[in-house]
Amino acid sequence: MKPVKSATKSYWLLKLVLVVVVLAAAAIAVSFVLRPVAQVVQATHDKAVRSVPGTVEVKAEFDVVLKSEVGGRVKTSELDVGRRVFKNDVLVTIDSGDVDLEIERIGYELVAAKKRVEVGSLIRSEELSERDTLDDLDRRTKAGAYPAADFEKARRHYEQTVHRRELDEVNLKLALENLENSLRSKEREKAKMTIIAPTDAVVTDVIARVGDLIGSNAPIANLISVGRTIQAKLSEDNFAAIKLGQRATVRFLTFGDDQYPATISKVLPSADVTTQRYSVHLDVALPEGRPVMPGLTGEVSITIAERANAVVIPRRALVGDYVYVVEAGKVAVRKVEKGFDSLNKVEILKGVAAGDAIIVEKQDTYRVGERVRTEVLEN
Repeated sequence: MKPVKSATKSYWLLKLVLVVVVLAAAAIAVSFVLRPVAQVVQATHDKAVRSVPGTVEVKAEFDVVLKSEVGGRVKTSELDVGRRVFKNDVLVTIDSGDVDLEIERIGYELVAAKKRVEVGSLIRSEELSERDTLDDLDRRTKAGAYPAADFEKARRHYEQTVHRRELDEVNLKLALENLENSLRSKEREKAKMTIIAPTDAVVTDVIARVGDLIGSNAPIANLISVGRTIQAKLSEDNFAAIKLGQRATVRFLTFGDDQYPATISKVLPSADVTTQRYSVHLDVALPEGRPVMPGLTGEVSITIAERANAVVIPRRALVGDYVYVVEAGKVAVRKVEKGFDSLNKVEILKGVAAGDAIIVEKQDTYRVGERVRTEVLEN
């Protein structure tokens, strides 16, 4: 009977071992499942970029206050807030009824004045008569039949008549020219009553509407040009390395994490007197259908230098001069030496090697030595 008891004992011992193994495996599995998940990115060999950071703001190239040079009552208006207008579009007309009457009156006077100039001075007939008399007196004086003193008196009277005729004709021409100038002035005044768009723009505010009586130089509407200026502001320390044509990367807060390539198109040499920050203008390559409106803000990273085949990690992985890494399933902290840095990435000279798993999210929630699972994100 002893062999039977021994076999039974061995059976229960084996069963106990199996139960312990299963429980241990289950405990390990539960422990693994309950570990926190660390989001990591692998350090990679990539091009390191030294860049200068700055802030970005989109501005309209210029604002326009639409005014009328002449006063009057608004007759028609094509203005509406938000409307896109194009250069030379007719936006507003002013009632020109009174000016039209003046133009008509001046036109009639102008026709009469031209006739008077064609006819000439009425004094011309008097001049011709005196000319004939003077010629006759001249012959008689030379023949001794008329006193020389009286002839001289008649000659001076004739010269006065000639001068009066010439002055009268000058006044007739001057009157004609004045009327022509008055007509041109009224026509210009009428032309100014048709107010056109000075440039391609968008209406942002309408001040005067149909029926309103406005004075000369009174504002009618506010416009902003369609053209946009994307301006970056940099600190004085970073401005010294900036040059025309340098490449940059722009991110607008409105568009999330989307980044757009850009180049420096203009460098303004003076700083803002209040902030002591310098400005540059950017040409940004925006995709079709993604316009930028005045007031949009964002950030820019301007490339100053580059280095190939460097160890690069996401900028958000840095906690001061340290990074959190996962080694053999445990969290560790390493001090690093930084190299070039850009808007989103930073070069690591010491402390991290290519392939290391770097924690990039919620680093403050992990403890050194804590066991974690990893979720590898795209770099």
